[in-house]
Formats: sequence, structure tokens, C-alpha cells
Amino acid sequence: MFEGEERVAGNTEEEIYEKLGLDYVEPELRENRGELEAARKGELPNPITLDDIRGDLHSHTTVTDGRDGLEEMARAAKERGYGYLTITDHSKHLRMVDGLDEKRLWEQMEEIDHLNEELGGITVLKGIEVDILEDGSLDLPDDILEELDIVVCSVHHKFGLSEKKQTERIIGAMQNSNANVIAHPTGRMIEERQPYDVDMELMMEAAKENGCFLELNANPNRLDLNDVYCKMAKEMGVKISVSTDAHSTSGLGNMRFGIGQARRGWLEKKDVINTRTLKQLKKLLKRG
Repeated sequence: MFEGEERVAGNTEEEIYEKLGLDYVEPELRENRGELEAARKGELPNPITLDDIRGDLHSHTTVTDGRDGLEEMARAAKERGYGYLTITDHSKHLRMVDGLDEKRLWEQMEEIDHLNEELGGITVLKGIEVDILEDGSLDLPDDILEELDIVVCSVHHKFGLSEKKQTERIIGAMQNSNANVIAHPTGRMIEERQPYDVDMELMMEAAKENGCFLELNANPNRLDLNDVYCKMAKEMGVKISVSTDAHSTSGLGNMRFGIGQARRGWLEKKDVINTRTLKQLKKLLKRG
């Protein structure tokens, strides 16, 4: 940066911003979405970092379509310094991956209880990735869902519904008092499948009203929610779960991609539920 012939800044980016009278804008925020105005007013976010994450709320094991077992996943999460890991294998509607019916889910829950008695330094949370059926109901009965620590709800079929019907379907799932998180909320697969039609503003209003959270799926093939919707969620006061949807121990490492997306969406530590301690998280997950 020069004033006439005199070089006045340029050794660092921070120096340039300071000379311009602006707070430093992190690279991920440089998208022309109001960051310069925020920098002038001292209102920039303090973007979340990977170190802020205390656990992963969406993962799979060999019980359905994962490649590693329960204990392997738990120990891998512990090695990452996590305090908790939620196991969310698929529900019975997904027959192609041998989704869990009530009996097999109970058996997995008992296995998790036994593992938690043996493991130290990490808690395995009991969960399910339950299918949202076309009418908005969930794929497993309430009497077993209410026994879980966390219920992650997903659309895995009927992607071609109209925007009105798809939105009503997902909102219907949120109205179930056992629902906690809506996973990969627009269903996109990068360069493979377009997002399904859904009114995101209505969905977010419903999430806030019902005490549900939306997932930012850190799988690099998904990154769903996208950054624009992450910023919308922040502005609407909807909290986010940044989770990997890991199907292997190595998949837990995808968290870094989710954090990059979260930073682009202006998310801070306070906006993401799995930056909380286990005690704080459990309090957040209680509805009603």
C-alpha cells in the first residue's frame, strides 16, 4: 500500500486493514456479504475453529453401512480429544444398508452402555439417524426414540416432492418432540445431486420454534448446509451441529471441512452446539 511514492503498509494483511481503519477480515469472510461494513463498525464475528469442537454428533458403524466397529469409532474420537461421540446408525427404512429396527437398536444401546463402563475419557452417546418418511413421521416409534440421547432426522428418499410438500415433511419431523437435529438439510451431493426444493426460511423458523438444530454435514461431498444458509441460520438464531457423518475412523477427520464451511458462514463458537461440554449439550437437547 502506497501514499504517493511512500510505502505505508503491506508487510502483512493485518497491517493493510489497520491502515484502512478496518478490523481484520478473516479470509473465509471475504465474500462481499457485509464484512467490510462490519469491519468498520467492529462487528465482525470471531469465527469458530477446529479446537472449539468437543465432539461429533453424527457417525456410523458396521452395524449398518460404516466400515469400523463401535469401539473403534469411540477410541478414534477419544484420540482426537473429543469428550463425546454420538453413534447414529440408520433406521429400518434404509433396507439397502440393513437399517436398524427397534430390537437391533435396543441391542446397540445396551452395547453402548457396556462400552461406556469400560472406556475412560469419552462418552458414547446413543443416537439414530432416523428416516423422515413422506408424511413427516419418523421411521421408528416414539417409545424407543425417547430413550436415546440424540435423534438425528434425515430425508433419504422422495427427493422430488414439491417445495411445499418437502418443507411440510421436514417441519412435520421437527414437531416430533424426540427430534433434535435435521441432518444434511437440503440433501445436496456436490456434483452428483442438486438440493431438493425446500423453503429454508420456513424450515429455520420451525427449527427455532420447536427447539431443533440444523446440521452442517462436514463430509466434503455434502457440506450441507452451505455457507449462505449457515449465515441465515446465525441471523435467525438457529443453532448448528457441525458433524462429520463419519462412516469410518478416518471419516472423523472431515471435521476440518465442516469448520471451513462454518467460518465462511460467519458461525462462531456460540452458534454451534457441539462446542459445548457434555453437560451443556444434554441440556440443549432436552425439549419442552
